[in-house]
Amino acid sequence: MTQVQFQTKLVGLQDNLFSFALTLTANKEEAMDLLQDTTLKVLDNRDKFVDNTNFKGWVMTVMRNIFINNYNRVVRSNTLIDGGVDVYNVDTICHSGFDSPEGCIDMNEINQAIEGLSEDMKTPFALFVSGYKYDEISDIMGIPMGTVKSRIFVARQRLQNELKDFYYN
Repeated sequence: MTQVQFQTKLVGLQDNLFSFALTLTANKEEAMDLLQDTTLKVLDNRDKFVDNTNFKGWVMTVMRNIFINNYNRVVRSNTLIDGGVDVYNVDTICHSGFDSPEGCIDMNEINQAIEGLSEDMKTPFALFVSGYKYDEISDIMGIPMGTVKSRIFVARQRLQNELKDFYYN
């Protein structure tokens, strides 16, 4: 794909990207910032795009990753650390829903398993877990709904197989 074709496709996606950014941020100004950050990142990383792959899905994934990274950065910066506290005797807080250090380790293993999925499966699975419906994922990624369902099903099976120690039959 030539530079002009790449830029033309990116400009053509701006309305869709803004809508997606608005669903992520729920704020018009933040959505505009996210759209701008995504556009710049995509243009800077043009060489990483592989022809014959879903351009729209790739750009949406870049946007989602920027949003997640920005969110994590804000959470980290808003975390207060009291220097007068004995850090060795403080209760461990884990945002994963697990209340123990072991739970945090388990969550890290689960996240690693998800990251180990191929992009074809990871993206629809992540969108599905985030609350998107099959038809919405199909629209975002530009692939048929049957393909979305199949990829999510295969992703679930692979994760269940890899994480079989985390659940009981």
